[in-house]
Amino acid sequence: MKKHLFLFLLAGAAGAALAAPVTYKIDPDHTFPSFEADHMGVSVWRGKFNSNSGKVTLDKTAGYGLVDISIDPASADFGQDALNKWAAGPDLFDVPKFGAARYKGKLTGFKDGAPTQLQGELTLHGVTRPVNLQIKSFKCIQHPMLKREMCGADAYGSFKRDEFGLTAGKDYGFKMDVDLRIQVEAVAE
Repeated sequence: MKKHLFLFLLAGAAGAALAAPVTYKIDPDHTFPSFEADHMGVSVWRGKFNSNSGKVTLDKTAGYGLVDISIDPASADFGQDALNKWAAGPDLFDVPKFGAARYKGKLTGFKDGAPTQLQGELTLHGVTRPVNLQIKSFKCIQHPMLKREMCGADAYGSFKRDEFGLTAGKDYGFKMDVDLRIQVEAVAE
């Protein structure tokens, strides 16, 4: 009887160890936070942030995960050097005063071990507000070279930039909506 109890407890402990949360480090070379914003109703400006870092903690079995990502607004890339420099300055991101943007959230809506939503808060320009993202795709595989698990996702959402104090162009008729599209890859630590 004691032997069976011991084996039962051992099996339970092994199962719990397999279901432990895993922490993944964001791979900045394979992560692409991009955005779209109005330009006076005439066109849509598209850009990306070239510098980001962070981590994701994921427990697929329990259907739970946390995200903590930092983005450097000074790395905003509109494809035009003069606009990039202006965006980092006091008229938009004011990077010397406010520094990095940060997104912290919780992965939710798990289906078959994969999250479908990210509910969180964005801190940008010194203001923190809720920004939720839908996850279009999510997949984990064994990284062929690193021999560790790698997960990737494609997420999207939107926010109003004037709610973060980013009002540049509002007086000229710029719409304040910003659409986000974030392709992210992260590797287990």
